[in-house]
Amino acid sequence: MNSSHYMTNLGEVARQASQIIASADTLTKNAALIAVADELVARQSDILNANTQDVSEAQKKGLGNALIDRLTLTSAAVENMATGLVQISELPDPIGEISDMQPRPSGIKVGKMRVPIGVIGMIYESRPNVTADAAGLCLKSGNAVILRGGSESICSNQIIGQCIATALNATNLPQGIVQVVETTDRDAVGQLITLKDHVDVIIPRGGKGLVERISKEALIPVIKHLDGVCHVYIDKDADLEKALSIADNAKTQRYGTCNTMETLLIHESLAATFLPRIGEILSTKDVEIRGDHISRSHIPNALVAEESDWYEEYLAPILAVKVVSDLDEAIKHISTYGSQHTDAIVTENDSTASRFIREVDSSSVMVNASTRFADGFEYGLGAEIGISTNKLHARGPVGLDGLTNLKWVVFGNGEIRV
Repeated sequence: MNSSHYMTNLGEVARQASQIIASADTLTKNAALIAVADELVARQSDILNANTQDVSEAQKKGLGNALIDRLTLTSAAVENMATGLVQISELPDPIGEISDMQPRPSGIKVGKMRVPIGVIGMIYESRPNVTADAAGLCLKSGNAVILRGGSESICSNQIIGQCIATALNATNLPQGIVQVVETTDRDAVGQLITLKDHVDVIIPRGGKGLVERISKEALIPVIKHLDGVCHVYIDKDADLEKALSIADNAKTQRYGTCNTMETLLIHESLAATFLPRIGEILSTKDVEIRGDHISRSHIPNALVAEESDWYEEYLAPILAVKVVSDLDEAIKHISTYGSQHTDAIVTENDSTASRFIREVDSSSVMVNASTRFADGFEYGLGAEIGISTNKLHARGPVGLDGLTNLKWVVFGNGEIRV
């Protein structure tokens, strides 16, 4: 079967399954989530063996360290996938929730009901944990999903897909609710993003090239973010110990993630005291610093930052550093070079913090916290299907609510319009 027929068949099956999961009750959906979690734990060794194959092939092909980091699973990672599914099962079910009910002068009552989107198409690179997270979120929110992972994670994704299928079958739900694409044919992506009769929204999660391609070629609405150029601004009223801890964590807790700090901004009044200390901390962790001329005067081993560095999502132990004259310059820099993903300020001044969170136009804006908190798990969403920098529909980490829509509902008692 060619990729066109294969993907069309997946779409047809998903559309049929979406009608069943949309009407499933909360207990049924939660039972399925728990069953998937149990199956992941039971087959942990199979998952890790498959992942070892994927990582070995990725290393042979010379894939970058950031990609391999996102690809690699551990026992703890599998346990976390299972825990995430259990947490999703414990979240309130948004489907059927009616809000904003208002009586009208005519006698009718008007409100909004939260409903599933329908069929989600998910395209992602590396990150086998996304297979479980996306499946769980789509299932709980009453959606069917087609999951197309990268060729580098095909073995891991297939085993995780088998766990999901087994659990769905055990809870009397159709396996078409969650389908993992089993071909590595690149044409499958092109087919998926044009299945407008079967798929309602596409969510790409991967490198900038992938997301740009999907956004350009898709015939279906896309929830996306292109890159994560995240900033931390150390304000003149910052607590220096907090600032050092936050900047260190935001950069070095993990390098290959979209919420990792890529540019550090420092108020000029703190440059002489803060920069040598953060430079020493980062030097011990082999982080390469690329700074402006003031930063380099306080961090001797810093390299020269080019204009392109301010736009860069390194996903590596590299950090751009710039000294700014005030809050206005920091906000202007973020507006000019940022990607509207996640940006943070460290300050003890409440009015400064208020200005920052009002004026920085990003999907997550933080005060006195590491940018690494910008994900669905940390936000209490149980997990996330991705982070959106879109202005419409979902923005920021996309959890259950982001995978639903609202429809108007009207209740009357025989009223007619005159």
